[in-house]
Amino acid sequence: MKLDQLKTLLREFDENVRFEHDLKKKNWFNIGGKTKVFFKANNLHELIKFLKIVNNKEKIFILGAGSNTLISDDLYDGIVIKLGKNFNNISLLGDDVIIAGSAVTDKSLSDFALKNSLSGFEFLSCIPGTIGGGIRMNAGCFKKEFKDILISVQAIDKSGNIITIPSKEIKFEYRKNNLSDNLIFLSASFKGSKSSSSQIKNEIENLVKKKEKTQPTRIKTSGSTFKNPKSQTNKKVWELIKESVPLDKSFGDACISEKHCNFFVNKGSASFNDMNNLIEFVSKEVLEKTGIKLEKEIEILE
Repeated sequence: MKLDQLKTLLREFDENVRFEHDLKKKNWFNIGGKTKVFFKANNLHELIKFLKIVNNKEKIFILGAGSNTLISDDLYDGIVIKLGKNFNNISLLGDDVIIAGSAVTDKSLSDFALKNSLSGFEFLSCIPGTIGGGIRMNAGCFKKEFKDILISVQAIDKSGNIITIPSKEIKFEYRKNNLSDNLIFLSASFKGSKSSSSQIKNEIENLVKKKEKTQPTRIKTSGSTFKNPKSQTNKKVWELIKESVPLDKSFGDACISEKHCNFFVNKGSASFNDMNNLIEFVSKEVLEKTGIKLEKEIEILE
């Protein structure tokens, strides 16, 4: 649809809709241009109404914390939706089940589990995303993944229909699953196990120390760039990069982290092309030297 047409259709959403809205500050890389439409859905009612008006006639991208997203400097010819406050609730069901909205951060879920003496969520304290993104990519670290604690997902399709999907019906693999891209995750329920708060706290502190020792923090990076390769080698992706690529290689302000070479960094004002060129260069070098084709872990919006 043309912009003028969208402005007319969406005028009732008032300040919750922005047109030609800048996305640069909405992702961890601090890279990116504008989106044709940006919509902040504060509750389910608003989201359903919005989806029904748009009626599947536009590309839609759901932006969570922006912690693993690289955004093009060109205008995104579609709609970016950010889920607002009503998708950011956490509650306890019974003794050992937590229900969390998809905009809740992974760390907030880990903190909530600690307060309620529930173990199994400690690894989430080291993942810088949201529940929705974590489910989408079966995020994980330190040998634990979302699939290990998930009971069910509540979602809405882009036509506005709500469904609940039990975890046992989802086929999870390393950093992916078989859920349709047409689904927007609303909330999820997770199962923990009772434990002492001191034990849970110690485990969280140990994991955070491990992470800080090996991964860059408090800089413009977007987490792991590539997935670890399956079965072709016993080597981790960082080992393949280290063996194949000059680690001081950079494109503009896009460079490889000195602390962990699967983390790429915007050290100032890197453009989308700078970062994308670095990603493509590393991928090509690893393929030429090892014969292994790397798969991106970060999501690219263009």
